Amino acid sequence: MTALITLSHGSRHPEAEVGVRAITRAAARSLDVEAVESHLDFSTPTLSQAAAILAAQGHDEAVVVPLLFTDAYHAKVDVPAALAEAAEESGMDLYLAETLGQGKDMAEILARRVSLDAPQEATIVLYPVGTSDEAAAQGTESLAADLAELSGHDVFVVPATGKGEGRGLEGLRAIAANTSRMHVLPLFVTHGTLLDAVVDKFSTVQDETGVVLTHSAPLLQDLVPIVAQRYRELAGSLVGAEKTA
Repeated sequence: MTALITLSHGSRHPEAEVGVRAITRAAARSLDVEAVESHLDFSTPTLSQAAAILAAQGHDEAVVVPLLFTDAYHAKVDVPAALAEAAEESGMDLYLAETLGQGKDMAEILARRVSLDAPQEATIVLYPVGTSDEAAAQGTESLAADLAELSGHDVFVVPATGKGEGRGLEGLRAIAANTSRMHVLPLFVTHGTLLDAVVDKFSTVQDETGVVLTHSAPLLQDLVPIVAQRYRELAGSLVGAEKTA
């Protein structure tokens, strides 16, 4: 059976690795396959190390599912480079699946989280890491529109990083000034320092604007069905898939 490797961006946050490992193990159970998590930066195992672990267990191929929401720089440059290196070093055939993405399936995941976490009358703020890739940023806006349609809430995007107005804490303040209730929905796979930094300032935003501010946790195991589906989409039809080795 083709193994699964998840590939996260990586984080300095002490709980990030735990979250990615939990997602990976849950996806492996649902698929009934062997799986190892990996990271592009900050954390271990790397993709090369994860492939080596599976090769040592007797596997000769794996599907790699990037735990990324956008097809921006990391997906276009870093992931293919890490994949080629891992395939060469491990001798495994590695097949690259689609990213988590920002499609209808992700909107449905987010809508379920809104229904569980957000006050009925709250304005929703979708809070991604942010990107300088215009197409990827537009994808996030489209995701917000899909979420608004599914949830019945007003939804705005406030990226954590980037240049210009409407980012980070200032972006949250601007929306909070025009609504009485605001719910922040992180577009984060797992815990991260960028997310912690803004959550720590929520009480300040409430004091300054009078808004009632609530928030959800990172998506974590809500993402398991999408990870499993990305694996199935590729593993079910490997004939004609592009190998990296």
